[in-house]
Amino acid sequence: MLGVGPCPSVDGAIAVAQAEKPGAGRPLYSRNHLFRQRKSVREMLCPMCGKPTANGDRWCQTGRWTTAAEVRARNMGVWLPTGLDDAHRLFDAGAIAPLHRACAERALTHCPHLKAMPDHELKAFPDGWVIATLAVEARPAANFTNVPQKPVVAIAFLQLIGLPDYGG
Repeated sequence: MLGVGPCPSVDGAIAVAQAEKPGAGRPLYSRNHLFRQRKSVREMLCPMCGKPTANGDRWCQTGRWTTAAEVRARNMGVWLPTGLDDAHRLFDAGAIAPLHRACAERALTHCPHLKAMPDHELKAFPDGWVIATLAVEARPAANFTNVPQKPVVAIAFLQLIGLPDYGG
């Protein structure tokens, strides 16, 4: 079940929410739970074990190297530091927070999606980063008077972009 409302994962901003049943059911590989995704990115929590990661022990398999120009071309340049050269190399982790190395190795052995990827290399995540919000236009259902509600912009996911070699 999905809904829209203030969410503590983004300091009370309007966000898309979904039902939670921690510990129930089975893993849904390659599907992020919205609240846990935002919380793991904001707090740099390992998506596998839920514990904080530290500089030097943050690893990604699904991330890719890109440039500031490519990020700007995807209309996400607003999140980058001003003055960052277009050629500056960045690490686009996407919507997945970095994992501890041991957790990343374990995930690779258990997750069918990760096993199927051609690239199994774990990439070290940079010590600096920015977080971009990815939002959707939510159209609330009509209220009890059947009057359509105005659409609202709601945060869906957070995107993590690593900033190597950036002195800010």
